[in-house]
This record gives sequence, structure tokens and C-alpha cells, in this order.
Amino acid sequence: MKTTFIPAVAGLALMAGIGIAAADEVIVTPEQQTVVKEYVHKHPIASVNVLGLELGVGSTVPDTVELQQVPDVKYRYAVVNDHTVLIDPGTRRVIQVIQ
Repeated sequence: MKTTFIPAVAGLALMAGIGIAAADEVIVTPEQQTVVKEYVHKHPIASVNVLGLELGVGSTVPDTVELQQVPDVKYRYAVVNDHTVLIDPGTRRVIQVIQ
């Protein structure tokens, strides 16, 4: 009985983890992407160098990086290590690298 119970619990835990990861995913609509790209292009800022930061989606930027507001968008942007990134201000995680 115990041998069938443990895999079942492990399977449920795995499925719960996948559900949590999916709920944590941030979706930026195409309209928001357009607004952000246009705003960033019109309002350039200096790049901040952060040594040792591997920049990508999910990376966390330190408190020393000043986040810039984009009107009508809940996310912020910054230029870090010469890359413009969209950041969730609550978690300071990179949600998109802007091309």
C-alpha cells in the first residue's frame, strides 16, 4: 500500500509545482510591448553596469538599479549591462529583454 501511495503523492506534488510555475508566468500583451518599445526609444537612459549579473528573463536586478516608469504599464524598465529590460517592480525580476 505504501509503495503506491508515495508515487501518487510525488505525482501530485509535481503537478502542483507546475501549476505554481504557470501562475507565476508574466504575460506582456503585444499592445504593452509596443507602448514600452516606443517609450524606451523616445526616452533613452544610461546603462547601469552590474558585475556578475547574468541577465535574462527571471534574473533579479539589485536595488541599486533605478527602475524607470512607463506610462499606462505596470512594469518598469532599465538598461542593465547595455540591455534594455522590462522589470516587475514588485519582485525586481526581468520579465522581458527588449530588442
